[in-house]
Amino acid sequence: MRPELISQPITGICSFGRYPICLDLDDLHADFGVLGIPYDMGVGFLSGARLGPRRIREASTQYGRGKAGYYDYETDEQMLAEPITIADCGDADVLQGDREYSFKCVERAVRRIIKAGSIPILMGGDHSVSIPVGRALEEYGKKICVIQFDAHLDWTSHVGPQFQGNGSPMRRLSEMDHIGQMVQIGLRGMGSGKKQDYDDARAYGSKLISARQLHEKGTAWVLEQIPEAEAYYITFDIDGYDMPLAPGAASPLPGGLQYDESMDMLSAICRTGKVVCMDLVEVAPQYDPTGCTERLAALTMLHVIAEVGKALHR
Repeated sequence: MRPELISQPITGICSFGRYPICLDLDDLHADFGVLGIPYDMGVGFLSGARLGPRRIREASTQYGRGKAGYYDYETDEQMLAEPITIADCGDADVLQGDREYSFKCVERAVRRIIKAGSIPILMGGDHSVSIPVGRALEEYGKKICVIQFDAHLDWTSHVGPQFQGNGSPMRRLSEMDHIGQMVQIGLRGMGSGKKQDYDDARAYGSKLISARQLHEKGTAWVLEQIPEAEAYYITFDIDGYDMPLAPGAASPLPGGLQYDESMDMLSAICRTGKVVCMDLVEVAPQYDPTGCTERLAALTMLHVIAEVGKALHR
């Protein structure tokens, strides 16, 4: 008789949350498909976010609880438990030095996850990866509201001939017909954007919320700014968090979001409407020898999956 495995987090293959691996997207049968995007060619200063997916996976294994999920005593609920299903779909095929090839592969993989009936959960990678992710969301055939957590506006038109860099994803998303309203939360500090960028974002209709406004007015006020929509896409830049919480980022800034307030907002967003995609970007683990940044990233992703999973199986 085969003995039952204890299956501690330190054992086994290092998949996201220790969930089953599905590398053939034609055979994907899960509520959520987690995909890594090890790409950071959009960065103009500190690179390294291409190493994020691998390290986030490793950190996430400590929180993997399998089909049983985990008990959250604050909500008195069993989270991430059956019937919620999650699969680690590996990484998009990225060719360092070739943006066009890499972006085509990212878009293709995300489209295949959606066509399989799964919700794509993406790990970057720098924030430019949200451009091909956004293109793939066309598969849903509906207007999608984008909710961004970020220190930076990311509305740069271009840097020289580069139109698809790390500072441009929100502007590029705004140019897509299937992308609707936007809410940008956590903005602050030097280098977040030019005045013209802010003017253009406001002209588009994006609701801009600084970290200071959040801290002064509270999460309830922020949530009132989120419009009703057919679908929501959450894009979470790790530098949205306060710098001491997430030093492993290319552009960390002080004065940012705290963990509990972020989780409260994410929970409320997932209850507000249908979240059809999430990406978490900019984890550059080599700048954080403590490893707390990739842990924070893994916990943020798992929280969203848990909250969306509840809505799927009510």
